[in-house]
Amino acid sequence: MLNRFQGWRERGWAVIDASTYAETWQHYGGSVATHPMVVERLAQLAGIPVRYLGWAPNGEIQAAIPTWGRDLALSKDVLKRRGKKGLFDLGNAELILPAAVDTQAPLRHRARYLSALNEGRFSGIRLQAEQLAMARTPEELSKKFRYNQRRELRLLEEAGGVVRPVSGFSSGELAAIYCDLFQRRWGFPATGAERMAEVIELLRDLLIGSVIFLNDAPIAIQLVYRVEAPQWISVEYINGGVDPETREFSPGSVLSFLNTQSAWEHARALDKPLRFSFGRADREYKDRWCNPVPVFTV
Repeated sequence: MLNRFQGWRERGWAVIDASTYAETWQHYGGSVATHPMVVERLAQLAGIPVRYLGWAPNGEIQAAIPTWGRDLALSKDVLKRRGKKGLFDLGNAELILPAAVDTQAPLRHRARYLSALNEGRFSGIRLQAEQLAMARTPEELSKKFRYNQRRELRLLEEAGGVVRPVSGFSSGELAAIYCDLFQRRWGFPATGAERMAEVIELLRDLLIGSVIFLNDAPIAIQLVYRVEAPQWISVEYINGGVDPETREFSPGSVLSFLNTQSAWEHARALDKPLRFSFGRADREYKDRWCNPVPVFTV
């Protein structure tokens, strides 16, 4: 029975190797959560092999997907079923799968938060009720809003606040700062706290952003990963931690401003559109920074 279902899901698809998937991603693009290195390394961490499939109706690969059984690879549901719930945290990441425009490859593997960019590239996807929060361009933020962010940064710096790039810290240091500030902010441990240093080390090359310090103590950090696809830049803001006792300085807001602005500068220097996802459009603060965008499911 299981094989019959697998046969139905994979009808028209053929098994490919990891390097062919990587080549297809580099050619057609994707997002952080479908990036070949992210898929390969996090799947290895989970100890769950990836089955890569290619869609080649004319003998030439037009689409590729990484799978875990009946789901796309890195699925939270699969981790949960395997007793590995919360092993790593990719938030509710935007999924862009590598495929040629208008190829209409049939997608039958379960997935959520499939980007609208997959429309036309895949068939079988349907609109889901939830939306993702996608960072607005700097120009879409009001002048008053931008002025207030710069003012908050200035007040923080005048009080002794210092902004340091994540590149200046080891993965262990970043994990310790993040897990501590997350716990203080929310009152419960961060998803994947136990293996956080390992995960950050595995994805180190993709990590961007800054850490804010006050009186030599870290007070705000965000886990933000970035990948470059041929036609766009994909950035995933996973989650953040803030010292609630420094709320008067709005360090979380200041950090969102710094991290989004630098990401826009980087993308514009490369003359590519930026897809900076804050994950699910489910919090009021995201409304200030983002536009809700439709996403799809299978």
